[in-house]
Amino acid sequence: MNEDETPPEVLIEDARKLFAGPIAFLKSAPSLQFLPDPSALEVAFAGRSNVGKSSLLNALTNRNGLARTSNTPGRTQELNFFDVGTPPRMRLVDMPGYGFAKAPKDMVRKWRFLVNDYLRGRQVLKRALVLIDSRHGIKDVDRDVLKMLDEAAVSYHLVLTKADKIKASELVAVTERTVAEGRTHVAAHPEILVTSSETGLGMAELRAAILRSVS
Repeated sequence: MNEDETPPEVLIEDARKLFAGPIAFLKSAPSLQFLPDPSALEVAFAGRSNVGKSSLLNALTNRNGLARTSNTPGRTQELNFFDVGTPPRMRLVDMPGYGFAKAPKDMVRKWRFLVNDYLRGRQVLKRALVLIDSRHGIKDVDRDVLKMLDEAAVSYHLVLTKADKIKASELVAVTERTVAEGRTHVAAHPEILVTSSETGLGMAELRAAILRSVS
């Protein structure tokens, strides 16, 4: 079945059931040699440091402590893998945050090599989700990652986070700008997902988009 054949309401319910079931941390990979066996399809999460990635993962999975949240930018410098379902229906991959200004250059270089090599060489990677802070929109550091994904031919969704932190009119404007810019990227999925970890906005649609990408 391709991405567009399942009725949306069926997909949303199937995704709700899947994410309500077993989800477990599998392992961390500080380098490619530590990647788990490619025995399940993967969906990776990318975003600038403090974009709300850990909070989104926790809200997405209805778990408070699945992904560690931190006020220290750049804390996560490994690929973290989570099994969804038993046996795993898919894996979620929490990628290190990028764009933190105070990080040493060698750390930034290590991040780029790790992420770039993973994106280019991981055959089971089906979709990336690039998180964009609604308050700021797409920044140049995000564009670098979008270019990386385009060049690696990895299909990705743009996901606006923290939608509850701005006025409705501002959210409409940033969504429109994000849609327009997304159209200029060859690997970007046309659907923009608008979310809030605090209110739960967009979580059902995000779960459905993830399930659809591995179906």
